[in-house]
Amino acid sequence: MKNLYDPARVTELKSRIAQLRADSPRQWGKMDVPQAVAHMSVAFEAALGDVDVPRLFMGRLVGGFVKRSVLSNDAPFMKNAPTAPSYIVADQRELDRERQRLLTLIDRFAAGPSVCTTKPHAFFGPLTADEWAILMYKHVDHHLRQFGA
Repeated sequence: MKNLYDPARVTELKSRIAQLRADSPRQWGKMDVPQAVAHMSVAFEAALGDVDVPRLFMGRLVGGFVKRSVLSNDAPFMKNAPTAPSYIVADQRELDRERQRLLTLIDRFAAGPSVCTTKPHAFFGPLTADEWAILMYKHVDHHLRQFGA
């Protein structure tokens, strides 16, 4: 499974992040490129335990079931999946600043399982460090594909 504890996957995503431009056309969704990059950073901050993101009611109901299907294969996330309110970035952002923030967070996360949070994910609930690494790879890949990178 592709995950962010694999240095080759980290290198791949960093190369794709470098391809993003503020005017890259989106294939789906509502965020522009700088907002999406900031959104990915918020997800990493949650995975690292820097921010607390509350559990969603719907996640408590079906998160465990969905988690098994999402994290058991390398299939990409579906387009237009709903976003938890805590992860939404609606204000304007500056791409280069957000890109650097994201790259720094990826490096922190990729340092290994010991830096990963033990707090539950907002939708999926409790995750192992390996599950977080798979999820974070898939999440970044999803948004890079959203902008053709």
